[in-house]
Amino acid sequence: MVNWKSRQLGDMLIFLNALVAVLLLNIILSSFFFRIDLTEEKRYSIKPQTRQLLQDLDDNVYIEIFLEGDLNAEFKRLQKAIAETLEEFRIYSGDKIRYSFSDPTLAKGQKAQAEFINDLGAKGIQPTNVIANANGQRVEKIVFPGVLISYGGMETGVTLLKGNKAGTPAEEINQSIEGIEFEVARAISKLVNGDRKVIGLVKGHGELDSLSIASIKHDMLEEYDVYNVSLANEDLLRFNALIIAKPVRPFSPRDKFALDQYIVHGGRVMFLIDKLEASMDSASRDDYFALPYDLEIDDQLFKYGVRINPDLIQDRSAGFYPVITGERSGKPQFTVLDWPFFPLVNRYADHPVTRNLDAVLTRFVSSIDTVKAEGIRKTPLLMTSPQSRTLSAPVKISANDLRKPVDDGAFSRSMIPVGYLLEGKFTSLYKNRFLPEGAPQTNFREVGLPAKIIVIADGDIIRNDINARTKQPRPLGFDPATNYTFANRDLLLNGLSHLTQENGLIQARNKQVKIRPLDKARIKDSHIRWQVINLVLPLAIMIGYGIIRAYWRRRKFAHY
Repeated sequence: MVNWKSRQLGDMLIFLNALVAVLLLNIILSSFFFRIDLTEEKRYSIKPQTRQLLQDLDDNVYIEIFLEGDLNAEFKRLQKAIAETLEEFRIYSGDKIRYSFSDPTLAKGQKAQAEFINDLGAKGIQPTNVIANANGQRVEKIVFPGVLISYGGMETGVTLLKGNKAGTPAEEINQSIEGIEFEVARAISKLVNGDRKVIGLVKGHGELDSLSIASIKHDMLEEYDVYNVSLANEDLLRFNALIIAKPVRPFSPRDKFALDQYIVHGGRVMFLIDKLEASMDSASRDDYFALPYDLEIDDQLFKYGVRINPDLIQDRSAGFYPVITGERSGKPQFTVLDWPFFPLVNRYADHPVTRNLDAVLTRFVSSIDTVKAEGIRKTPLLMTSPQSRTLSAPVKISANDLRKPVDDGAFSRSMIPVGYLLEGKFTSLYKNRFLPEGAPQTNFREVGLPAKIIVIADGDIIRNDINARTKQPRPLGFDPATNYTFANRDLLLNGLSHLTQENGLIQARNKQVKIRPLDKARIKDSHIRWQVINLVLPLAIMIGYGIIRAYWRRRKFAHY
């Protein structure tokens, strides 16, 4: 006969009820998919735009990770972050993301390794030298912080080491971790996206020729359809964005009207403008002065909220330029010296376009002021270093000045804006004015739809150098004086992404992964106390609990 008052039976029923409740809860929750990120900065969360991209995949995406082998602690952290991000990608894609790790250094033979490394470099995965100390010896190792992504018979390589080189190695790795989602998602989007945006390169005002922008155009063609465009003779509204790259001749009234109406109708434009006619080709003369271009679009930019000043910026943080400093055996000897007219921009707004960006190389850049424009939000994207100054036109430019000592006290200005993002509903330049002769009267708007404009006071920021020996274009941002590639390419591509994608993948660049290092000074002062707390306190609590429980049981059952 069952004793329903038995304590043992009661405990068994409670256990069975709990087990059934857990099973029912699992069955119910299995019908719903959700992830909970308990970190403060949501480091493991995937942006909604990325999730939508992954959920829309029609076929498997194969990702090969080359960051493998004997890595130091920082690169192991990057490796772990890549794996964690791709695991989230796999889950949200419904197992359509397949990834694996490979070590390029395991190729048999030096020749095979060299061929493999060259092949990865051609696909966009650049190796990085890591120098460490092992057993008191300096050890140098090559690592490949990148991935190769394949989809539908196409593939593309992505380098994931993208932090600001001005920071510490730990900060650079941390910034690279923050960019993993965006870099991988954008590469996948390039391969799977059939709805390509259309970019127009404005021509007709002496803009840079095809060879001078060949590098950035090659990169844009991987993601966009790119066409040359004449402002007054085409339907501009079919273009998702326009790029005006260093014009040197005036804009006609009809061109200005067409551009104005494109912006007022919600168009997106990237202005890359040189205010002064300055060139190193003429800097060998002592009587060379840079004078303003007459582009006749100052009033238009003023109406939209900015003014490019007729000046040039000099900066103590600057790029290099080779000068002849002597002669040996009948051959000139060159020395590279920093040239203040080539500011290295490394101060940015906290914005997806410029977040975690490395330094950008500019040449003969001007300052920008903002003016009142109703309803327009102005974000200063690019700023000079804390040691800079402006020289008003006419500005003397002479390469002989490179040999003169620099007065640091003269560089007293700080954080001069040289690039702005303008967003809002722009007012037409032709509001309450007569329209230009021959301009179409139909569909004219005075106050516009939401639009975006990026204005950078340097036309050369998009220009690639030409290899003098091979006559081939160099990568955009590559400085032959230092063999370093600056972040000009990333800046312009990020800017295009922001202009063409309304709340698109570019939002993934807002991800933050905070470094929370331990205070080494406090550790040194109090490490013994914390060791005692961690080791002795738990034992003391357990012993105390045992004594109290034994005493309580003795009191409870003493009368039996």
